[in-house]
Amino acid sequence: MPIFRLNERLVFPDPFLADERSGILAVGGDLSPRRLLLAYSQGIFPWYDEAESPILWHSPLWRMVLRPADLHVGRTTEKWIRRGTYTLRYDHAWPEVIARCATVPRPGQDGTWLNRDMARAYTRLFEQGHAHSAEAWRDGKLVGGLYGVTLGGVFFGESMFSLEPNASKVVFCSLVPALAALGYTLVDCQVYTEHLARFGATEWPKARFQAALVEGLRVRPTAVWPRTPPPADAS
Repeated sequence: MPIFRLNERLVFPDPFLADERSGILAVGGDLSPRRLLLAYSQGIFPWYDEAESPILWHSPLWRMVLRPADLHVGRTTEKWIRRGTYTLRYDHAWPEVIARCATVPRPGQDGTWLNRDMARAYTRLFEQGHAHSAEAWRDGKLVGGLYGVTLGGVFFGESMFSLEPNASKVVFCSLVPALAALGYTLVDCQVYTEHLARFGATEWPKARFQAALVEGLRVRPTAVWPRTPPPADAS
C-alpha cells in the first residue's frame, strides 16, 4: 500500500490503509498537540527511524494491548510492591522522566526514537494535561518511570526507563490498577515485547483494537491521572 505524505492539513488517512508489513501509514506533518491528539484518537502514533528522519506515523496490523483486569504481576515484583521499596509519585518529575527515557539504554535497542523534537512535543501535551508520568523514587532519587498520553479511558504508553532492575516493573504494575480504579479500560502498549507480554499484554488484530479504542474514548474516568499517595506515616 502507498505511504501517504502529510501536509499542513490536520487530517490522517484511514488507519486501515497502513502498510501491512511496516505499519507505516504516513510520513511528515508536525508534532503539534492537535495533530498528536488526533493521531492517538485514531490509533496512530509517531516514531522516528533516526534522529534526523521525517516523522513516521504508525498503525500496525497487530497491536500490543493490556486490559487492566489482565495484568499479571510476577512474584518478585509483587514482593517489591508489598515491601514499599519504592515511593510512587505521579507527574512529579516530568522533565527528568523524559530525559531518562531518551538516554537510558534498554535491552535490544541500539538507540532511541525520543529525540529533542519528540520530547518537546510530549512536554507540550504534559503542559496541557494530556500526557503524564509515573515514577519510582528510592532514597530521594528517581530510579524508574514511564510516561504516556491519556484520552478518555485509554492510556497510551510511550516509554519507560529503569536505573534499578525492578523499578520500572513496580511503576507499571502499580499504575495499571490505579488507572483501573479511575475507570480506565485500555492500555495501549503499541508493539510486542516479551517484557510487556509478561505483564499480561497480548497482540490484538487491528480491527479489534480500533473497535476497543472507539469504546474506550467514550469513557470518562473519575480523574484524569492518579494522585501521588501520601507518605506511609502521614496521619
